[in-house]
Amino acid sequence: MAVGGAAAPEAGAATVAGRGGSDSKAASGTATAGSAGTAGEAAPGSGGRGGPDGAGGPAGSAAALPGELPGLGPRTRSRVPRETRQALVVTGEGRNSPVSRAVLYEKTGDGWLAGEPLPAHNALRGWTDDHTAGDLRSPIGVFTLSDAGGRLPDPGTKLPYHHSAAFTIGGTGFEGEPLAGSFDYVVAIDYNRRPGRTPLDPARPLGAAKGGGIWLHVDHGGPTQGCVSLRQEHMRELLRALDPERNPVVVMGDAGALRR
Repeated sequence: MAVGGAAAPEAGAATVAGRGGSDSKAASGTATAGSAGTAGEAAPGSGGRGGPDGAGGPAGSAAALPGELPGLGPRTRSRVPRETRQALVVTGEGRNSPVSRAVLYEKTGDGWLAGEPLPAHNALRGWTDDHTAGDLRSPIGVFTLSDAGGRLPDPGTKLPYHHSAAFTIGGTGFEGEPLAGSFDYVVAIDYNRRPGRTPLDPARPLGAAKGGGIWLHVDHGGPTQGCVSLRQEHMRELLRALDPERNPVVVMGDAGALRR
């Protein structure tokens, strides 16, 4: 779907269409009801067989599917909305590590069907329960996924999609890697943002000090400023898989935090 409008993302090291970008990325986000959410482990999926309620979905075994999302403790699970039937679980290697993996889970009548585990990056300094602007840590939590966009045309997502040259980014990342193409596809993580608006919207309901512009976006081969990044082909697959009628969320954090 196409969506209009644009705005400047949170300031950061890189630039987006001449404006301050966040996390070598940009945007804003809120967890549930405009406040920060709680931990989760994730991973986008690629296409596959048995999907939710018999629909197409990520690959996985139909035998003995788990009734609860794997790797999550009771506190984290309690923050996943009951109506959620798609969950991207992003699990960091460690509290201070920028390396993670992502898995897209689809809720079926038999349990949670896992997609393929995918390599991902998170923020340079790892994860935090109390994200602030410029801390170079990704927020731990469970956050809804409502809006998408990118420099490239809509790849066929069911999410509202804002196609704009404003998603252009330049410069280099923390390891000297080029950032060009990082925003070819993005999904806004609803941390400190107003759902239903372009990912470029600058609104920060919790205030500018709590940061924002936290996205899922194309990986550039190194740590981010706060976002979660996946390879371009995996971002394209994720966009095609996400369905607003299934109330998708991202559950993200280091493995220890997600087990709480």
